[in-house]
Amino acid sequence: MIAIVTGSSKGIGKAIVVEFAKAGYDIIMCARDEKVLTSAAAEISKQFPDVTISHKAADLSNKSEVVQFAEWCLSKGVPDILVNNAGSYLPGNISDEKDGNLELLMKTNVYSAYYLTRALLPHMKEKSKGHIFNICSIASLHAYEGGGSYSISKFALNGFNKNLRHELMKNGIKVTAIFPGAVFTDSWKGFDNSMGRIMEAKDIAVMVEAASRLSPQANVEEIIIRPLEGDL
Repeated sequence: MIAIVTGSSKGIGKAIVVEFAKAGYDIIMCARDEKVLTSAAAEISKQFPDVTISHKAADLSNKSEVVQFAEWCLSKGVPDILVNNAGSYLPGNISDEKDGNLELLMKTNVYSAYYLTRALLPHMKEKSKGHIFNICSIASLHAYEGGGSYSISKFALNGFNKNLRHELMKNGIKVTAIFPGAVFTDSWKGFDNSMGRIMEAKDIAVMVEAASRLSPQANVEEIIIRPLEGDL
């Protein structure tokens, strides 16, 4: 069994890798920063010596690098799990955010998932099995102060997920959208979480892996996970 997880050198992506490695999957990791990615892969490989942990640095906001990464993944086998987690967060308001934010966030948060999934799908369809997870956000569901282009891109990712789910119903391939609220990752760097106000990356990872273990005829379409005390 093979699980591909993008944006997996830290945060939610890294936590998801750990859960699937724990479940016995061979893992393919991807992130932009080769040094951080290599360190994360080595750490997880040491933790799970019986699992093959492969990794390749790539900027998935670049279509050609997405295609190259997909080809490299397929050389190792057809994935059973694909987690589209690569993404960036840039706060701002539509009226005054930095010019170019929308283009960058669409490429990173939406096109990365779109092109990687398209490259892998023909091979997954041949097997008539697999599970694709798209890590969306609460920002995919409603507007909020400072959401700007980030929220727009996450709404688009949700739209991608809905259409993908509809298309693949008859192909034996499951599709699930994950909508996390605030999670203690680099996006919340500097936040005092000593009182546990926001969630841990493992909370999201455990739910993703659990959803992958259902019977072939069951598909969890959406998972919304928010902090106990609500959104910030």
